[in-house]
Amino acid sequence: QVQLVESGGALVQAGGSLRLSCAAAGIAFSIVNMGWYRQAPGKQRELVAVITRGGSTNYADSVKGRFTISRSNAKNTVYLQMNSLKPEDTAPYYCNIGGDYSGSKYYPGDYWGQGTQVTVSS
Repeated sequence: QVQLVESGGALVQAGGSLRLSCAAAGIAFSIVNMGWYRQAPGKQRELVAVITRGGSTNYADSVKGRFTISRSNAKNTVYLQMNSLKPEDTAPYYCNIGGDYSGSKYYPGDYWGQGTQVTVSS
């Protein structure tokens, strides 16, 4: 069974940084696209960042210039480096694997991490 285990969420002050990690097992990691989503209270799920199997990246406008998605195929892990955090970044963050693009729209895959909570205080 595919399993994604997330870590790295924490309570931080505005302007701080965190790095989220998502370690995968049970899947050919190097050949799938990966993404990070978040869903703040009262908000719909938001795609934060995508890294494709080829290494290209895309970001939500709200995080461009602040967040960086990366992957280590050797470690079967995808990361989200989060800098200059803002209170509006507060949400549980979920990694996802196996998604794909249809045109410019990205559709998530079937596999999700358990979520890791990011809380940014003002």
